[in-house]
Amino acid sequence: MSIVELSKEERIGFKSPFIMGGLGLLVLVFFGLLGREGDSTFLLSRKDDVVQLPELPVDSSTLGLVSGLLMLAIASYSFVLARQNRKSPMWLAVIFGLLGVVALLGWLATGNTIPVAFIAGTALVLAVPIMLGAMGGLMCERVGITNIAIEAQLLTGAFLAAVVASITDSYTLGIIAAMIGGALVSMVLAVFSIKFLAQQIIVGVVLNVLIIGITNFLYQQWLTEDAENVNFPGTLDIIKIPVLSDIPVIGPVIFENRITVFAALVIVPTLYFVLFKTKLGLRARAVGEHPLAADTVGISVARTRFWWVTIGGMSAGLGGAAMTIGGGGAFGREMAGGLGFIALAVVILGRWHPISAAFAALLFGFSIILRIWANQVSPGFPTDFIAMVPYAVTIIAVVAFVGQSRPPKALAIPYTKG
Repeated sequence: MSIVELSKEERIGFKSPFIMGGLGLLVLVFFGLLGREGDSTFLLSRKDDVVQLPELPVDSSTLGLVSGLLMLAIASYSFVLARQNRKSPMWLAVIFGLLGVVALLGWLATGNTIPVAFIAGTALVLAVPIMLGAMGGLMCERVGITNIAIEAQLLTGAFLAAVVASITDSYTLGIIAAMIGGALVSMVLAVFSIKFLAQQIIVGVVLNVLIIGITNFLYQQWLTEDAENVNFPGTLDIIKIPVLSDIPVIGPVIFENRITVFAALVIVPTLYFVLFKTKLGLRARAVGEHPLAADTVGISVARTRFWWVTIGGMSAGLGGAAMTIGGGGAFGREMAGGLGFIALAVVILGRWHPISAAFAALLFGFSIILRIWANQVSPGFPTDFIAMVPYAVTIIAVVAFVGQSRPPKALAIPYTKG
């Protein structure tokens, strides 16, 4: 069957290969042919690591040239797959992104060193709120409920984690409170969407505005007046797993972290297993794809949607806790700063798949640390340009891959019997 004969829904499209080709060409020209002169040194080990790896000096323009050529090769292969109406595998996109990241780091750090473990570890920490918010959104959307309220759930979790941990002097209670708060916000979304058949996007937007207003009011009238007692929680201790944390690069990134990071690393594969390897996940996906058929075989659509949306809110609430006691400490006014909407984009970019969404979240975590680190190694680089990097990456990524993403068929469609 030729591409012309395929229906519109079956066509993969060429947006992704063309955008990948454009990005590869930009890397080739600006980081390679017009790149800076000098070496960039990659530091693969920390001074206190048991195993010391040698430093890796690389000419930055040569690195940009090689990376650009490899990215163009991947774009060409993606184009071939699109002509055959085959999706580009996610691992190919990950390699493509890593090549671009390496070229960008080499260009920015010309004449300087690149602490690989520090950048990767910080990117993971910064990605955790996005990752957990995306897992919450994914759980909601897999059963057919559009979750625009991830921002509200993150903000609620961040507020409650900071306040409860400060008052009780217990991080455990702070985390529990954050998860309960996220779940309560989700319950409101679930009740209005399932029971009253309200327009889900409108409910989500209203919840975002409501929670922002409530937390701003409480922050101004309460937290700023008594910050030492109600908004001074500190941060969770860093847990170092013996032996594993001594592995170069991987060790300090994955096995030397706070409990919120470890929780995220457990939740992602667990959600994948439940969704795609268990009857519970099969029922959830059936409700999101064809609720009438699910109802016909005895699956309660309303109950399934309610509990999955509620548990998704708990995940996002935990993501909020990661922003305060998991890293930042005190709660700040509107501190979610749009991360909930980036998490929503991550769900789409990850094609409603937990593992892919987690990698997409890491991309945005790197974008955030890049904004900070680039100011240190390249002070002359425009600050405003660096600040817009995470949002530019969001737009490019969604535009590039949204054509290859197929949401659950019953997403945002209210279900009524008969």
